[in-house]
Amino acid sequence: MFSWIRTVVTACWRPVQRYVRMNKDDVSMGRADDALLWYRDLEKHSCGEYSFAVVQANEVMEDQSQVETGRDSIFVGVYDGHGGPEASRFICDHLFQHLMRLARDNGTISEDVLRSAFSTTEDGFLTLVRRTCAIKPTIAAIGSCCLVGVIWKGTLYVAHVGDSRAVLGTVGRSNNIIAEQLTRDHNASMEEVRQELRASHPDDSHIVVLKQGIWRIKGIIQVSRSIGDAYLKKPEFSVGSSMPRFHIPEPLRRPVLTAEPSICTRVLQPNDRFLIFASDGLWEHMSIQEAVEIVHNYPRPGIARRLLTVALHVASRKREVTYDQVTKFEKGVRRYFHDDISVVVIFIDHELLEGKAVPELSVRSFMDTVGPSNFTILEGMDPKAMSDV
Repeated sequence: MFSWIRTVVTACWRPVQRYVRMNKDDVSMGRADDALLWYRDLEKHSCGEYSFAVVQANEVMEDQSQVETGRDSIFVGVYDGHGGPEASRFICDHLFQHLMRLARDNGTISEDVLRSAFSTTEDGFLTLVRRTCAIKPTIAAIGSCCLVGVIWKGTLYVAHVGDSRAVLGTVGRSNNIIAEQLTRDHNASMEEVRQELRASHPDDSHIVVLKQGIWRIKGIIQVSRSIGDAYLKKPEFSVGSSMPRFHIPEPLRRPVLTAEPSICTRVLQPNDRFLIFASDGLWEHMSIQEAVEIVHNYPRPGIARRLLTVALHVASRKREVTYDQVTKFEKGVRRYFHDDISVVVIFIDHELLEGKAVPELSVRSFMDTVGPSNFTILEGMDPKAMSDV
């Protein structure tokens, strides 16, 4: 099969026009001449620096991601869409704004505020689905994983639905780097997730189905939590038999998926060195320990791009092509070799945790848009008010 793909793809090669601004420097593992790669090698935030990189594989980019920097805070969002880009784009446009409004209304950032931001974003997208499904029925089958991280005055909050991951790199007693996964994959490939689904749907013997060696919920989807996927949450959005891929023969008695996030809160410790936020396209090709060792052992500039490049080297070997060949494939064709991948690495410099004057900026991936962030509304808030953590 792979030899057939290589033959077809090779016949389709042609120059790809660059449509985003590209840097030209080298990061050892490969050249920076991939037209589907976007990156910002090293930028500042209030308590350190961050590196940001994204590569496209799908015909339409389904990963969306953003970094928002404030005077004493940073926000990271990675949104891995499926079925189309509408849900991930909606999250990128709305979730951070909801979070800031709720933080202002409550006078703090907290776990409850994060839950409310997820819930409000979910409600907003389902309203959009309701308004548009008559003219675009497939929007009912579009959803997105959602991974969010916030560092505010020395406290880290991570909230997520889906199977993107947040990983913490911590230095151990022997000066070795230790990987700690702060998120739990909401994916039917995990036995504990299948047990949860069976326990919550005891009358549905087909709640999880092993299909072609892959566990899927209702035989359709792997992630058990998402924003969107309205057809698996509300009967009014059920997809008819005209779209067999998303059709559920029996009526939906109760939601199959949920948008309820899992949340992790921790006060950052002196040995905590950095965080990696990435969509599952990265974790298909490396372990969390491999990822933290790369970040720990190489210079900061371009480290997110290095992680992507390593993943693409692994993906190319799996498909028996070269890395250079993969970088020349066009969007759409690239999906045979790897997924859209988003990576943000946040370095934590503890001497800066009290805040440092940095530009309050909003950076969105791939479109290379940079504008002002409204993190300023958090000025004057007292982190001691976070009574629920």
